[in-house]
Amino acid sequence: MRTRAFCATLAMTVVLLLVGSDACAQAGFEEDVIPTAAGDLTITFIGHGTLMFRYGGKVTHVDPVGREADYSTMPKADLILITHEHGDHLDPEAIAAIRTDETIVICSRSCAGRVDGAIVMENGETRTEGGLGIEAVPAYNLVHVRQSGQPYHPKGNGNGYVITFADKRVYVAGDTENTPEMKALEDIDIAFLPMNVPYTMTPEMVADAAQAFRPRILYPYHYGNTDPGELVRLLEGVEGIEVRIREMR
Repeated sequence: MRTRAFCATLAMTVVLLLVGSDACAQAGFEEDVIPTAAGDLTITFIGHGTLMFRYGGKVTHVDPVGREADYSTMPKADLILITHEHGDHLDPEAIAAIRTDETIVICSRSCAGRVDGAIVMENGETRTEGGLGIEAVPAYNLVHVRQSGQPYHPKGNGNGYVITFADKRVYVAGDTENTPEMKALEDIDIAFLPMNVPYTMTPEMVADAAQAFRPRILYPYHYGNTDPGELVRLLEGVEGIEVRIREMR
């Protein structure tokens, strides 16, 4: 009986993953598959700052927002990561559409109280959820500020996240500039770095950060009207960093 139950559960998991993959393909989202030591990691590029990862039969959503996808059709979440409180990153309705009783939601300090039951991770904290290592990296502005002098993203409010999938470390930076904490990261296999001024980084800032911590694969994202080809030109000839451009305006 245990064997039958296990097989039924496994079969259902496979079906759900295939349905999720078909839904994403039908919606026209680009996907990359990254091999890890414990199976493939599938990255779905939803748009702007919104991503989805599928690995080990589980689904992780990052900054799900309804303007980027119809979340009533998206795979249910095992884990949701929210980088900060701005409306293009925090959407309670999108979260509700993919949340189940078992979903773990992690957010930054600035989102505290905005999503019921969410776990707040402070800058620098680490934890393990669903077999994934999660590190909260400070995400903030160094240069770009509002007319009042207030940074668009003050230090302490927002998180980037390093997520460990088996032997692969994936850094999703959130809205930030090329901070010392970012440049001190180590052993990053895949990095998503934002590139739109005045809110985040110029291509030169992204290139500076990338050459400091040297991710093996670099995806510019959240890039608005910035030409990602400029980043490609800046990093041309830099060994060990592969820049991949996806539709992440």
